[in-house]
Amino acid sequence: MVSLFGKKSSGWIGIDIGSSSVKLVSMSSSGSQRQIDAYAIVPLPPTAVIDGNIEEVSVVSSAIQRGLKICGGKYTAAVVSVPSSAVITKKMQVSNLFVGIELEEQVRIEADQFIPYPLEEVSLDFEVIGPVKKDHNFNEILLVACRKANAESREDAVTSAGVKCEVVDVDIYAMERLLPLIDQVMDNKLIAIVDVGASTLSLNVFQNQEVVYNREQAFGGNDLSQAINQQHGMSMEEVDLALRENSLSQEILDGMVVPFTNTVIQQVSRALQFFYSSGVHGQLSKVYLCGGASNLPDLAHKASDELDMACEVLNPFKNCSVNRKLNAENSAAIVLF
Repeated sequence: MVSLFGKKSSGWIGIDIGSSSVKLVSMSSSGSQRQIDAYAIVPLPPTAVIDGNIEEVSVVSSAIQRGLKICGGKYTAAVVSVPSSAVITKKMQVSNLFVGIELEEQVRIEADQFIPYPLEEVSLDFEVIGPVKKDHNFNEILLVACRKANAESREDAVTSAGVKCEVVDVDIYAMERLLPLIDQVMDNKLIAIVDVGASTLSLNVFQNQEVVYNREQAFGGNDLSQAINQQHGMSMEEVDLALRENSLSQEILDGMVVPFTNTVIQQVSRALQFFYSSGVHGQLSKVYLCGGASNLPDLAHKASDELDMACEVLNPFKNCSVNRKLNAENSAAIVLF
């Protein structure tokens, strides 16, 4: 069985392949303490990654290679992820008499019934969650399936850059594992993470560390970047850097950034309305904002006022230390991952 998640290794560097940039971060740990050792953000042309699919592997690979040089370490293994929109997940019940190779084969037989592609075109992985509550003779299995092309294009881009792609994760599962590290008082609360990326706004709602609602809509920070590029003659790289560093002129801030911030809040409100209209869940207790557009000035504060709800920018590294070789102030840019 082809594994999405791969084998464990040491010395990994995380690589996020987005529609506007490639982001890399390496971390180390000592006991329970985690430390950021290096990071890099390398822009991509708009034709390299479209709708989560890598269209130009060589271009993405070159960007990863540049990022690795910026990070400086001798990295041998990398972790990447595929977007949840490219993944099919299914919980199944399988007899606990199946173990090892027999279990893998049984999972493949079950998977063939609902995956709309030939199995030879699909990467599969699964995890045994535990015994079914109503019948302990069966185990509950979480199956994850992805078109091989989606996983292999990422692996090819990473491998061509000179590092081995050890793990292909799913972005939404990475979020599930992250949440308890940044919000340790979750109980049974509903918590939303809104990722405002370059071209897509994604809403994921979590309860008990599991995703209970997911929605994507076409909207992102590229709209603002392109408008500034066209009206003020700045290159896209200059615009993106100025947005990350909050160094745009007051004229651009007042005339373009502030109105766009209000548009972001409207789009977030729209996504939340769709969530509430589903009618199967309760009231959200908090909204975390992430993605490139989350760096817009006062976005979280304005969103809290408009939505009448606690909103804050998601900082996945807030409980991590920073390598002394890094400028701690500049390293705040990795929050935008």
